[in-house]
Amino acid sequence: MSTITRAADEKVGRPKTEQHVPGEVGTWVFIFGDMTIFAILFVTYLYYRADDPKLFDASQKHLDQTYGAVNTLLLLLSSLLVATAVRAVRARKVQIVPWLIAGAFSCGLAFSGLKIAEWHEKVSHGLKPATNDFYMYYFVLTGLHWFHLIIGLFVLSFLFYLARKPEMSKRQFGFFEGGACFWHMVDLLWIVLFPLLYLVK
Repeated sequence: MSTITRAADEKVGRPKTEQHVPGEVGTWVFIFGDMTIFAILFVTYLYYRADDPKLFDASQKHLDQTYGAVNTLLLLLSSLLVATAVRAVRARKVQIVPWLIAGAFSCGLAFSGLKIAEWHEKVSHGLKPATNDFYMYYFVLTGLHWFHLIIGLFVLSFLFYLARKPEMSKRQFGFFEGGACFWHMVDLLWIVLFPLLYLVK
């Protein structure tokens, strides 16, 4: 029995009463720290929006909701592919795992391309971070999220490398789970950002 099979068996065969937190402890410390920072930024954004709702509403009208909606669908699909990849490793269906990770990576690249196109469109129309408070927060929040997405693409590249190995140790499978959790965090942050910036009135 291969190492990857033993690692998968240990995950699948856990008693229901035994708790299991996927990934490494350090990964979760990083994820919770990041989410706390974003939560503070979200609250700050809402505070300033409430202080000048007319400015924020007028500026929001210049955003193309199609970009945001398509990017939301791309990240939801990528998260589904990554979650399926983790389940496939546990079920010992390792042949499809690299394809699933490659699909998630492609969705992330498409998101990045659309986001750059959206930024270029805004800047070409004279809408920049210095335009007003709304666009300052728009560029800062989406820029920070995009930075995390780029990190996530490197993480997915590492998961692809692990998925192509003939054997995966228990520790490597822990890294695989942790990387998947990080990518889900990138998805979750965008699910909050999209309505916050594009839809909230």
